[in-house]
Amino acid sequence: MLTLIVQMSENYDEAKQEFIPDKVVKLELEHSLVSLSKWESFCEKPFLGNIPKTAEETLWYIQFMTMTPNVPPEVFNSLSTENIIEINAYIDKKMTATWFKEEPPARQGEIITAEVIYYWMISLNVPIDCQDWHLNRLLTLIRVCNQKNAPPAKKMNARELAQRNRMLNEERRARLQTAG
Repeated sequence: MLTLIVQMSENYDEAKQEFIPDKVVKLELEHSLVSLSKWESFCEKPFLGNIPKTAEETLWYIQFMTMTPNVPPEVFNSLSTENIIEINAYIDKKMTATWFKEEPPARQGEIITAEVIYYWMISLNVPIDCQDWHLNRLLTLIRVCNQKNAPPAKKMNARELAQRNRMLNEERRARLQTAG
């Protein structure tokens, strides 16, 4: 969860020659499958992927991320550039210690929406409570489940192994221009 302090406005005190904040609001935000689903329902387009979002759509996503109850709309209009940078950094965080040796192969043309992620959760028996996790953590869990459930790689028999080694040796000899 990300906690932000949003400064609503400030006045200038001529006598002290300093700015005095009028009001600050504490926002708690969560980048989760729930907020993604709400945004996609509202904007009717996929959130994930390379489709650019307008400033208005980004503001709507921040509102759907907000866990703080009864936040007046003017609070979102008072978000500073620093607030937006902090929100984007939070959205991009890994939120897990798990790492992978390689990136998953890109699936040509596959559009990932909230419903696709819910399908993955259901098919992998991931508890529905995980929809409230940070989205990147949830996607990492789904990837781990896929890898752990994948059939083991087929082992080569002795003949296949010898054939592969012969081929590799021939390639090395040709590349290094040696007789062996």
